Amino acid sequence: MDSKEVATKPHALCIPVPAQSHIKAMLKFAKLLHHRGFHITFVNTEFNHKRFLKSLGPNSLDGLPDFQFEAIPDSLPDSDEDATQDVTLLCESVRKQNLLAPFLALLAKLNNDAISTSSNPPVTCIVSDGFMSTFTITAAEKIGVPIVLFYTIAACSFMGFKQIRALVEKGLAPLKDESCFTNGYLDVP
Repeated sequence: MDSKEVATKPHALCIPVPAQSHIKAMLKFAKLLHHRGFHITFVNTEFNHKRFLKSLGPNSLDGLPDFQFEAIPDSLPDSDEDATQDVTLLCESVRKQNLLAPFLALLAKLNNDAISTSSNPPVTCIVSDGFMSTFTITAAEKIGVPIVLFYTIAACSFMGFKQIRALVEKGLAPLKDESCFTNGYLDVP
């Protein structure tokens, strides 16, 4: 691939919520974009990046020159790498935009590398998990690239999120107590 071809190739930076199902869905989408001619940078937190390397081997993320993996810190204390991180702390870290500075640093590094070498194109768009939008939109605006919010949840989960307010307003959720599981309440239309 010559440098002119690299310069015109779109470069999508994909960043999922650092949870297994979100990572899997975003990785599948990134592979589809790659198949359609995009240069891909897939961004994990350092915690999940280490888990990938531990489970799949030290060279597991080596591969195509136009599909690369990067990692940013999540600002959480170290935890057992064989367990899931504390979801509440992780959500709080995302909400407080603790990932913004490392994410911007990564974007700057990738774009500086694109200028100094002809092997990687500059980032031309960000594909962010919709639940990571608190800082990814800010980053996209700062570097002047478009952003796509990709909700990596199942359609039934999305509909549940959309309908929960109506269920609460109608008094159908949350359930009054545990007897609702056994007294036939869940069978009532």
